[in-house]
Amino acid sequence: LIFSALAIENSEYTSQWILNGETVSDATAFQFVSKDKGPHTLVYKANNEGGEFTKTYTIEISYAFNNPYVTQLLDYKPAPGQFINASIGTLASAESLLGKTGLTTLGAWGGYVVLGFDHRVLDQTDKEDIVIYGNPQATLAEPAVVYVMRDENENGLADDTWYQVAGSEFSNEVRDYSVTYTRPDPITADVPWTDNKGNSGVVKTNNFHKQAYYPEWITESTYTLSGSLLPSSNIDKSNSSFIKSLPFAFGYADNTVGGDKIDIANAVDANGEKVSLKGIDFIKLQTGIQADLGWLGELSTEVAGVADLSLLK
Repeated sequence: LIFSALAIENSEYTSQWILNGETVSDATAFQFVSKDKGPHTLVYKANNEGGEFTKTYTIEISYAFNNPYVTQLLDYKPAPGQFINASIGTLASAESLLGKTGLTTLGAWGGYVVLGFDHRVLDQTDKEDIVIYGNPQATLAEPAVVYVMRDENENGLADDTWYQVAGSEFSNEVRDYSVTYTRPDPITADVPWTDNKGNSGVVKTNNFHKQAYYPEWITESTYTLSGSLLPSSNIDKSNSSFIKSLPFAFGYADNTVGGDKIDIANAVDANGEKVSLKGIDFIKLQTGIQADLGWLGELSTEVAGVADLSLLK
């Protein structure tokens, strides 16, 4: 909907558009776009030396989208891993999550996927809002950090601000972490990495998966991933035959058997301060731990589905 104001006899004036109590424009015209159900209240105010003119509109949006699962794949950039370039480590595997459950891997630390809903997922008061399915076991969690975004500019793109959902280990995270992966030679060798803290290592290959672990669609010889590093304190390698990676208390993906429920109200800004989003349109999941699990291979998050809890039956 486009609302516009016309001057009478070329008179000069200032304009103000107020949507649901928030000033959104000072132009003479305003385009209303919203994914939220109504009613919405739009107030127009014009001022000049002759006084003030006010007009109030009530906009009712009654439509509702009914697919609880994410329906858009906006980005898929996994880190190297034993399932990359195989069945669950391809673009097609990431697309398997759209509109239903599927399965994809994010590879080692920093690998991520960005997904979008066909509606705005509202922040329900005192309730979890989103469920993320993975394939963890009771003693083998591979946690991913969760980020959410509201489509503030209403352009359908994930180009606004990401907010991290603060999980139980938030105070123990390294939030300014980055890792650079290098294509090995030969391509089927271990994949070297270095981080911005002076550490280095490799994503080790194994005899179970002999294909190249470096994503074959990435043409650069190196690429860097950035985000939050979770602590590896939940990993127990004391028994090499039975390595454990125990789940965290809450707030991560591929962490809990049966699915991980996420509360949008736990979103924080770059300074770690809580933000009030009211609802989100996009979600980003990123492998959170840099760890070699011995014969099990690298710790790598798998995602089997992402859904709006309020729409699940």
